[in-house]
Amino acid sequence: MPGSRYSSMGSPTQASASDIETTSVKYVHTISEAGRLLPSSSKWNSIELDLNMLPKSSNPFDSIPSRFSKSFEYNLVITDKKHFYRFLYILIALALVATALVLLFQFWPHKHKHHGSSKNLTLAVNHALLFFDAQKSGHFPKGSLVKFRGDSGLKDGNGKLVGGFYDSGNNIKFSFPTAYTITLLSWSVIEYHDKYADIGELDHVKDIIKWGTDYLLQLFVPPNSTSDPIIVFSQVGGGNATENDINCWQRPEDMHYTRPVSTCSSTASDLAGEIVAALSAASLVFNNDNDYSSKLINVAEKLFDLSTTVDASDRGMYPMIDGCGGDARFYYNSTSYEDELVWGSTWLFFATGNPTYLGYATHNIESAVAEEAISDKGTFYWNNKLTATSVLFARLLYFRDLGKPYEDVLVTSSNRTDSVMCSYLSQRNFNTTPGGLILLKPDRGGPLQFAATTSFLSKLYSDYLNLLRVSGRSCGIGGFSLEELHIFSKSQASDNPLKMSYVVGFGGNYPNQVHHRSASIPWDGQWRSCEEGKQWLHSEEKNPVDLLGAMVAGPDQYDNFLDERNKPWFTEPSISSNAGLVAALIAHHDPPRNSSDPKGLLFGIDQMGIFANIL
Repeated sequence: MPGSRYSSMGSPTQASASDIETTSVKYVHTISEAGRLLPSSSKWNSIELDLNMLPKSSNPFDSIPSRFSKSFEYNLVITDKKHFYRFLYILIALALVATALVLLFQFWPHKHKHHGSSKNLTLAVNHALLFFDAQKSGHFPKGSLVKFRGDSGLKDGNGKLVGGFYDSGNNIKFSFPTAYTITLLSWSVIEYHDKYADIGELDHVKDIIKWGTDYLLQLFVPPNSTSDPIIVFSQVGGGNATENDINCWQRPEDMHYTRPVSTCSSTASDLAGEIVAALSAASLVFNNDNDYSSKLINVAEKLFDLSTTVDASDRGMYPMIDGCGGDARFYYNSTSYEDELVWGSTWLFFATGNPTYLGYATHNIESAVAEEAISDKGTFYWNNKLTATSVLFARLLYFRDLGKPYEDVLVTSSNRTDSVMCSYLSQRNFNTTPGGLILLKPDRGGPLQFAATTSFLSKLYSDYLNLLRVSGRSCGIGGFSLEELHIFSKSQASDNPLKMSYVVGFGGNYPNQVHHRSASIPWDGQWRSCEEGKQWLHSEEKNPVDLLGAMVAGPDQYDNFLDERNKPWFTEPSISSNAGLVAALIAHHDPPRNSSDPKGLLFGIDQMGIFANIL
């Protein structure tokens, strides 16, 4: 909860979990008109709450009322019946008036409690999803709201790898972050599909997911016999030729150069695991389309079985082999494969209900944790799925406990999740910018992508705990309340010291020189060579096109941000970053008011839908 740890001058002070419990005044950030994905440090643009107004419990994490009576006996002697009856009549009259007011309030038509912020978040979700439309490769959809794109990449893989998404501001199609993007978007739909439907974006987000899964289905070529190798395509495009997707500043519609295809075998265990996760999670999104859902599951099962039955010596990370991911290691390097296989088997269990897959996940998660890089702990992004897997295991424990032999691992994962949430709040493991943005990987840059997924996971976990009707959780050094967790999660999607939005088109002040080829070159039907395109890379003019919904990489660790096209570490967006943005935004959106949940008690989350295939 960064806002409560800063003085009015914005200087940070260290706080432990116990400090959180005893602090009496908190500064709560609100989603402003710009809906920034970065918190403010100061009380001057916050709402001050005095938490001492409520009675304190000796144990703030107790959720079950005491079974002992708290009533007391008093001796009441009536000395004047006349005054007593008058008092009684007044008391009855007041009770009737109070009852009438309560009934009036219940039946009077209400607006959403946070109508203004919900309206802002609806617009933000609208825009953030449009970014994926702008990244589409292949036969561009007719009637798209994105008017500055057309057909492109129609010769990719000799016409066999058409479609998918361009990764970021360049024209490369990376399979690894594409699969991660589809998994995360699918997860957000599985949990919050009622919210998507309520704002009219459910069909849109499902179209984006299907655009991705249609492409992922092409990436895996099953062997015809046991002697044939596994073939998985990891990348289309690259930087090896004289003119390529890196050194050529050119719209994808204008590409004439050869686009190489990178091919992997059984060594790409991490890539295979993420594709399995994406296809499995998406199968739950399309559970009303039996044929398509079954197709996704069949391919996922086949790929998973082939990837996990090969000798352990044949497993590995896709960037380790030059022909597989040698070019990708500079952009999407993978440091382990166990977390992806556990992640993929977990989603495959949800998709099929087959306990074999849960058995694999629970049996191997501790070895995956042992391989986790120290710099990745507590971080959910394209290279590390362990924190997210722990959240899913906790979900399984809380709402669909399967007992032995899984219980011990699920309990451990629940405790691990609590510890991660405590670390977010206490700043034991993570620093923040002066403005309060959490820095999960400060040496890497581009902090917004990590803050977005942190906001999503912490809000999702607080929704789980709300469904359990608990007031908080404890961890090794203390604990956290649901209110604190919610405030922290929301603070990562709030204002920032520069008073600007890092999402293009949202708010009045946002980046104008996004590092993006299509957005920076005019869409006027004129073909431009690679050399001609460079003038647009180095131009100091704003982009001729607003790349609506694109979340840029973000500020540095001191909250400095340079809106310059040739500085991608500040201004480049990506599909994996925007997937986290969409997930965080929809998680924080107000739940719909409908007949099945008129008071929003389910917080817009589908508590049991993810377990539909589990007996």
